[in-house]
Amino acid sequence: MIAGSAALIAAVIFFVAVIAFFTIIYYVPVGLWIRTVAAGVPLGIITLVRMRLIGIPPGVIVTNYVRARKAGLSLTIDQMQSHFLAGGNVENVTLAMIAAQRAQIPLEWQRAAAIDLAGRNVVEALQTSVNPKVIETPTFQGVAQNGIQLNVKARVTVRSNLDRYVGGAGEQTIIARVGEGVVAAVGAAVDHKEVLEYPDRISKTVLGKGLDSGTAFEIVSIDIADVDVGKNIGAELQTSQAEADRRIAQAKASERQYAAMASEQEQKAQTQAMRAKVVEAEAAIPLAISEAFRSGNLGVMDYYRLKNLQADTTMRDAIGGVPDQGAGPDGPQPPAPPK
Repeated sequence: MIAGSAALIAAVIFFVAVIAFFTIIYYVPVGLWIRTVAAGVPLGIITLVRMRLIGIPPGVIVTNYVRARKAGLSLTIDQMQSHFLAGGNVENVTLAMIAAQRAQIPLEWQRAAAIDLAGRNVVEALQTSVNPKVIETPTFQGVAQNGIQLNVKARVTVRSNLDRYVGGAGEQTIIARVGEGVVAAVGAAVDHKEVLEYPDRISKTVLGKGLDSGTAFEIVSIDIADVDVGKNIGAELQTSQAEADRRIAQAKASERQYAAMASEQEQKAQTQAMRAKVVEAEAAIPLAISEAFRSGNLGVMDYYRLKNLQADTTMRDAIGGVPDQGAGPDGPQPPAPPK
């Protein structure tokens, strides 16, 4: 019984000792401390333990610290720890600092750390500063003053400006400004043949505008890669204007035609109304004659004398060539006299 209890106690003590050993190994990175001593840049063991306690991986800091000190940079552990705690990439910033020193480019830790924290690759920025980058632009379309469209494609060579890399505009702004300058240069040409003959005028005009102002780059050169002739915009505009004028004239002619037709219809209606009144008046003549017979105002002899007078008038009109205006050869026929 006593032997069993002693074995259990020994096992517990062994287990606790193992846990304590690995805990000490984790929080006291003796291997990293030996590495710094071997590299000639010794760090205190307390410093390494403090890194582990505040959540900083000592391996990352030690590796980059040794790398920087061996490269001749006077960086401190506190600088690297502060940048790591701020969410930065210590390795990228350290490599950028070493590359800047080798290229003899003035770059301070604060600026490199700011570029990294701004979300930009500080190593790529430094490489672009040493080795300029070529940006292929899309095809820009401009129209010369003679109405011919030109399709221009350019290559923009840029170099990183580390002083403006934080807060400076990116490649899209450079491309947009170059496109604006190309369109303005083509539009200033009187004839499109001038641009085809001297495409370097576009480059000189665009470079003179200071397009890299406020950007993270410095424009080294702008080269016109290709210039193609596009549509005849002037002719298309004139054709469209002529078509619009034709439609307007056609609409006005149709308006006048409809107005004339309406006036003609109105005149016909008036003529028909007048004819209806004439027919109505002629129809009232026999009634009036009949009424005159009944009332005794017109006798039979008077009626015949009226007929003889009408016959004489019709005969004279026939001799004189005047057409008969009556309803028959003797004019309107009155009703027969009462018997």
